[in-house]
Amino acid sequence: GGGGCPPPPPATASQVARYTEGTLNGFGSIIVNGVRFDESMATISDDSGALRSASALKLGMRLAVDSGAVDASGAARASKVRFGSGIKGPVGAVNAGASTLVVLGQTVDVTSSTIFDDSLASGLAAVAVGAVVEVHGLPDTATGRLVATRIESAAGTSSYKLIGTVASLNTTAKTFGIGAASISYAGAASVPSSLANGLTLRVVLATTAVGGVWQATVLGDGSRSKPSDSTEMHLRGKISAFTSASVFNVNGAQVDASGASFPDGSAGLAVGTEVEVEGVVRNGVLVASKVEIENSHRGDDSRKLELRGVISSIDTSAKTFVLRGVTVSYAGIVGYSKGSAANLVVGAKLRVTGGVGSTRSQLLATAIRFED
Repeated sequence: GGGGCPPPPPATASQVARYTEGTLNGFGSIIVNGVRFDESMATISDDSGALRSASALKLGMRLAVDSGAVDASGAARASKVRFGSGIKGPVGAVNAGASTLVVLGQTVDVTSSTIFDDSLASGLAAVAVGAVVEVHGLPDTATGRLVATRIESAAGTSSYKLIGTVASLNTTAKTFGIGAASISYAGAASVPSSLANGLTLRVVLATTAVGGVWQATVLGDGSRSKPSDSTEMHLRGKISAFTSASVFNVNGAQVDASGASFPDGSAGLAVGTEVEVEGVVRNGVLVASKVEIENSHRGDDSRKLELRGVISSIDTSAKTFVLRGVTVSYAGIVGYSKGSAANLVVGAKLRVTGGVGSTRSQLLATAIRFED
């Protein structure tokens, strides 16, 4: 899948001490699950295996990061970064009241932390039926929906894409369903031998349906990459299968939490609960040392969006500036340290934290720190 590029040199044990999966919520290095990863020497690829540059990484994308150990300052050096969206295709319906949209027959939940790209600056109100969008997010097994972390325009794309669970497989007709989408794989380049109901599949589709059936061109494994044994693992995601507080899956990864600490208790654990799990991989299972429930930590600093860098442009009348390609609004209530709004000029070096503003495509700053 790498387009004929030579394989990267084998990673040393120290390089892949850790595997992290979560949402990209900051730059200045890349910040995932509260850890700052230096990606300057990392191999960056999308879910088709194509090599990409760091500029392809955007706030709200779901990332998988292989890295060395995390140092005392909460930083690590990344060796590999992988990203990929869950759906790319035309919008079939928008329900602003329920904060949902339907794309390729899949219902997408939009939350208060969903980030929209600049072309959709008014958020869900900017999404039109028929428009082609790309949705990054977390599958919620409890609802069968995708909880969007980022939505961007994909106008002009040459193919559509869907990652989901195979159902209603008909090997004679060569069709199956994912959500409400009907898919034919009669013209697919190759078919995985594991194709069966319940399989998580990544499907590339032609942009025209035939008689209401989408035509698959590529069928691939849609499951997560599997870190090797004794790798430290750090996941933020939703519980996708639940047996007990000791045995459950997160984003498809099997977790053994029998020896874990539960700072927020374990009563709230269920399919669909968003959790953060840390531990070590043993025989392909994440043996957890700590399990936290995300709802208890919404306001924590490590959950906020964070940017570190230099102001590249500023609009003092609109009270916005651009930092690392992200538009930041400082129009709200901002706590300043080592400076004030008067010191916001092109070239100023900052650390900015905040959340998704009402525009949905900007970072609404709540704290700005001037750095030397």
